[in-house]
Amino acid sequence: MTVSVVIPAYNEAATIERLLLRVAPVPVDKEVIVVDDGSTDGTRELLGALEERGLIDRLLLHERNRGKGAALRTGFAHATGDVVVVQDADLEYDPGAIPTLLGPILDGRADAVYGSRFIGGPRRVLFFWHTLGNRFLTLLSNALTNLNLTDMETCQKMIRTDLLRSLPLTVNRFGIEPEITARLAQAGARIYELPISYDGRSYAEGKKIGWKDGVSAIWFILRCNLAGPRPRTWKGGDTPVR
Repeated sequence: MTVSVVIPAYNEAATIERLLLRVAPVPVDKEVIVVDDGSTDGTRELLGALEERGLIDRLLLHERNRGKGAALRTGFAHATGDVVVVQDADLEYDPGAIPTLLGPILDGRADAVYGSRFIGGPRRVLFFWHTLGNRFLTLLSNALTNLNLTDMETCQKMIRTDLLRSLPLTVNRFGIEPEITARLAQAGARIYELPISYDGRSYAEGKKIGWKDGVSAIWFILRCNLAGPRPRTWKGGDTPVR
């Protein structure tokens, strides 16, 4: 089974090379897709050199910053693997978790697997209000999807590619996380959660998401769960992946 590792990047010159060096030895058959979302800090030029070194299989460029959701949709559209995993470029999430996340899909138990920061994995101690906000957004999402996730906002999600392509995704910015969850729930996909480690960074270290994105996420949770476009019911749960 081939895993498409989709990495959205926006002004990540400080971390992208280290991230790709950590992705390279992950022991799965994989393709590495990086989408530069209009970076202005030298990330784009660095990515070109990293592609030449063989650390990137496919480099896709946005001419202007369009948002994480737009970058992910570009990456998803070019993925050729059996499953897709989202891997942020900022080193908060460990790519070493990818083989573990793949397990429930390989076993035929899951169509999508979420890496949860809140069910036992090691994590850096940072912001109380950020954690509380994440838990509130997950609670609101769960109330509308009837799922019992612990970490809807996790940025390390693995989804079968055929299922992912069936989801009508439209959100451009960080609202892509609740949109993916809403559409998976509407499709009737089987979702697993597994603990992952989390090395969150501070705002001084380049963290981009803020309180305005949290407020925006509430809107997207409501919009994506209460309005269309809705996906068709997923009927591929019994179809084995290669």
